[in-house]
Amino acid sequence: MIRVAAVGDVHMDSDVAGRFRPALEKLPALADFLLLAGDLTRHGTRAEARCVAEEFGGLGVPVIAVLGNHDYHSDLQEELTEILVMAGIEVLEQSGTVLGVRGTTVGIGGAKGFGGGFAGKCASEFGEPEMKNFIRHTQLSADGLREALTGLDCDVRIALTHYAPVPDTLAGEPPELYPFLGSYLFGQAIDKAGAVLAVHGHAHAGTERGTTPGGARVRNVAHPVIRQAYAVYQLPVPS
Repeated sequence: MIRVAAVGDVHMDSDVAGRFRPALEKLPALADFLLLAGDLTRHGTRAEARCVAEEFGGLGVPVIAVLGNHDYHSDLQEELTEILVMAGIEVLEQSGTVLGVRGTTVGIGGAKGFGGGFAGKCASEFGEPEMKNFIRHTQLSADGLREALTGLDCDVRIALTHYAPVPDTLAGEPPELYPFLGSYLFGQAIDKAGAVLAVHGHAHAGTERGTTPGGARVRNVAHPVIRQAYAVYQLPVPS
């Protein structure tokens, strides 16, 4: 089996530094790699990013991340990315990477994502420029995720986002918030690319498990949802 560890929405700062590390030290025995599903910091500051780097760097397994909306708050996302990369954490944004896992190649395509809502109750590219720009941003991000996934030469594809690709994993959140928590466009992108697993965060009051219309497993790994340092999911090795 391919063992995928994942967590999001850890919102690191100095007051929580060290909280996750004892469990993370055991990771090499439990998982093949770790996915970080955004909102790694509280306000997107350099100091908070350094806390993330210290907490999640040097774990003995590959660590792959996307940023979340909190990580963009201070407009320092490029500097945050540099700090994480220096710690050995690979940061994806409409891009992908391939890992070797016991003779199987696992491709991970990542994007922060954005809002917009879900089929039947979603925003459209119509009306004011502000609304059209909102949805265009979502569409571009979804297209970038699909292209990142399909461009990977691998046996198994996994999608990593911060925003949700399906409404299933938002159950528990107020319905009024759904348009700001994700978009069906990412679910479509995941299905078109043939990913078998999609991992996201962002919905703190949501539900862990869901499925795309095409049958890919979706997991909301926001820390307030999984309530542990990380969850581990197993994927069968293709025959």
